[in-house]
Amino acid sequence: MEGKGSTLVHLLVIVLSLTAFGFAIAAERRRSTGTLHKDEVTNQTYCVYHSDVATGYGVGAFLFLLSSESLLMGVTKCMCFGRPLAPGGNRAWTIIYFVTSWMTFIVAEACVIAGARKNAYHTKYRNMADNFSCESLRKGIFIAGAVFVVATMILNVYFYMYFTKATTTHSPRKNNSTVGMTSSARV
Repeated sequence: MEGKGSTLVHLLVIVLSLTAFGFAIAAERRRSTGTLHKDEVTNQTYCVYHSDVATGYGVGAFLFLLSSESLLMGVTKCMCFGRPLAPGGNRAWTIIYFVTSWMTFIVAEACVIAGARKNAYHTKYRNMADNFSCESLRKGIFIAGAVFVVATMILNVYFYMYFTKATTTHSPRKNNSTVGMTSSARV
């Protein structure tokens, strides 16, 4: 069991990330779409957007992924505090997974929050239609976020696994042969 890490931490990171993934997929499926309506009084055409459910799902995905990342960084103390990492391959992999998981985390969070913001904008406001079409959130924003959520989850699991290996293994002591400086003289 040495170097494996807490099963509860693995489970929580996976469950929180998969929940964020589910919310991102649900947000993509429930994006706001607009329909053209003509105002009979002013004779102008407007876009009327449907429900704002996708915005809530996007924010939910954002919060669940943030919770997952915060939990893992809290347990590992963001790799900056706590026990030092033993030199070797485990430390190298820990650093690689740490950096790449943060990069995918930032991209995933940017995709889901940008999609939620853009979806909310289209839902909340009724604009005069230009060229007789209604703007809507581009397909794939939430899907891209969902893909990066899964990538972040996988990288976080490997990061935690290698982190625990690097903190629980002891670095081997080298047997340095040095010249002894004793006070006894040989005659």
